[in-house]
Amino acid sequence: MSSSQLPHKLFFRIGEVARIVDVEPHVLRYWETEFRSIRPKKSSKGQRVYSRKDIETLLKVRDLLYAHRFTIEGARKRLREGGVEPVEAAPAQEDRGDVRVAREELLQIRGEIVAFLDELR
Repeated sequence: MSSSQLPHKLFFRIGEVARIVDVEPHVLRYWETEFRSIRPKKSSKGQRVYSRKDIETLLKVRDLLYAHRFTIEGARKRLREGGVEPVEAAPAQEDRGDVRVAREELLQIRGEIVAFLDELR
């Protein structure tokens, strides 16, 4: 089913989405853990509630995985290239090194600014 053939509703429950995307509900729940762009809201009763945008993304994921035989990582990369999947944050270990370097650079700049201000006085 294409996104233009979706029923005219704003929100869908997991069973409806499973039928539309033609996968089992547990597959949808798994894809939620693998793709950051798939984040259904929860109803007041705790049920997953998917938007039309979520379903369009799920249809793309299904197409990439089943029709084009991409791996999860390959599908994630393709969705990132298309602007659907957000860019992943750098690993925490690398972040610490980057923060340390940035802090040192900022401290150096601060020192230069303080020295410049002292000269102006």
